[in-house]
Amino acid sequence: MTNRITQLFNIQYPIIQGGMVWCSGWKLASAVSNHGGLGLLGAGSMYPEVLKEHIAKMKQATDKPWGINVPMLYPDLDSIIDLIIDQGVKIVFTSAGNPAKYTARLKSHGITVAHVVANTKFARKCEDAGVDAIVAEGFEAGGHNGREETTTLTLIPSIRQSTSLPLIAAGGIGTGAGMMAALTLGADGVQIGSRFAAAAESSAHDNFKQLVTTLNEGDTMLSLKKLAPVRLIKNDFFNRVAQAEAQGASADELKEILGRGRAKKGIFEGDLTEGELEIGQIASLIQTVEPVSQIMTDIISEYRRLRQNIIHAPAFNI
Repeated sequence: MTNRITQLFNIQYPIIQGGMVWCSGWKLASAVSNHGGLGLLGAGSMYPEVLKEHIAKMKQATDKPWGINVPMLYPDLDSIIDLIIDQGVKIVFTSAGNPAKYTARLKSHGITVAHVVANTKFARKCEDAGVDAIVAEGFEAGGHNGREETTTLTLIPSIRQSTSLPLIAAGGIGTGAGMMAALTLGADGVQIGSRFAAAAESSAHDNFKQLVTTLNEGDTMLSLKKLAPVRLIKNDFFNRVAQAEAQGASADELKEILGRGRAKKGIFEGDLTEGELEIGQIASLIQTVEPVSQIMTDIISEYRRLRQNIIHAPAFNI
């Protein structure tokens, strides 16, 4: 498969692994890269010294292209950007902030930059900022989401009309069929998070991965909208937040309930009761914990089969 995304990142398949907090360490990212996709380290859950360690291990684990996802909410962002440049990282995906803040500096060091957006307004800002590609993420996605709650099915063609940049679809994609749909809507590639979050190589706790395989439709919902909307699995923590929100809790009151380290407690340490359990709606289709090799094979095989069926399908009489 060759298109603008495979050429931009020099990868075999237009599949990017989401750089998810507490899931996307060097084992997961290198496995995705080694199997033809683009693996991303999730810097959002790493202090600079930890990220430096994962970068070193990535360089040993793969000779394929890989990158780093940098949420711009990170408290020590300048140190992270300095480290990325010093370590010679070639690809950076930024998110949750203004794409203009670091794009020019990163590109001046030969770094390819993509930025994650949830609406056409920020897609145009990405183009103005000079990014190399846009990730358009619908509200089906796990973790932090756009406030507009626009679905991927609506978002991709809308952003495709507003920009000519290479476009990566994200949110609710975890199968070959989902990839086919996204590319048909105008995307050049897909970013997959939840299915890789439950992969054998993911840094997430086994308790979290096993819970993901049991989820049904409706078992996740956007929460904490007065802070930053985040899609969570419904558990005791989620229910406590939902009750507070229903009673009109202020942003400060919600911050007090959230506390610190809640996502680490849930995803990385496996506390399924009090942890913040971030996962996307596609989790209802994830039924087993599989290695990256199997996930990539399944997605590509299904995509190729569907594409072949479409090519040979009889034309409609209209």
